[in-house]
Amino acid sequence: MRDQLMSEFAALRATIRERGTTRVTVFWLGIAVWAALVVVLVAAVPIPAAVLVPLVVLLATFEAVYGLHVGVERVGRYLQIFHQDAWEATAMAYGQRYPGGGLDPLYSAVFALAAVVNLIPMLASGPTPGEWIPLGLAHVLFVLRVYWGRRRAAGQRAEDLERFRALAAAGRPSPSSPERDA
Repeated sequence: MRDQLMSEFAALRATIRERGTTRVTVFWLGIAVWAALVVVLVAAVPIPAAVLVPLVVLLATFEAVYGLHVGVERVGRYLQIFHQDAWEATAMAYGQRYPGGGLDPLYSAVFALAAVVNLIPMLASGPTPGEWIPLGLAHVLFVLRVYWGRRRAAGQRAEDLERFRALAAAGRPSPSSPERDA
């Protein structure tokens, strides 16, 4: 059983490392694709609604970054409770004691700025007032999604910690139990 727990710990630590690296890679690739699309739209596509294409790329990139971040945080809380991982406990205590001192793992400001820059091709194409409303609203909704994701992520550690504590108090499912496979 000890070997199995050590294997699980090593695998979950590797998951955190890999997802953390993947999050940064997805962010940079997504921003690169978005920027290329914006340049193409400014240079070649005089249709205001075309700004929705790079906006969808921004949304997909944000959702991927958000999903990877949420997964890493959840694995960290699992390690903190079920493996008494000192690193995870210390990192969480540090964040609680010194709030606002860390980086934004969701790149919220970059995504919000990109949404504003994404409007440049629309301006270059001379939109009508009727085009401004739905296209502007789509951009506002994207920025609100980023804001909501950041707020949700900010409270996730404490919420997941409480949920894993409750699961631990109820008894940890054994590695071969049906509850664990669900």
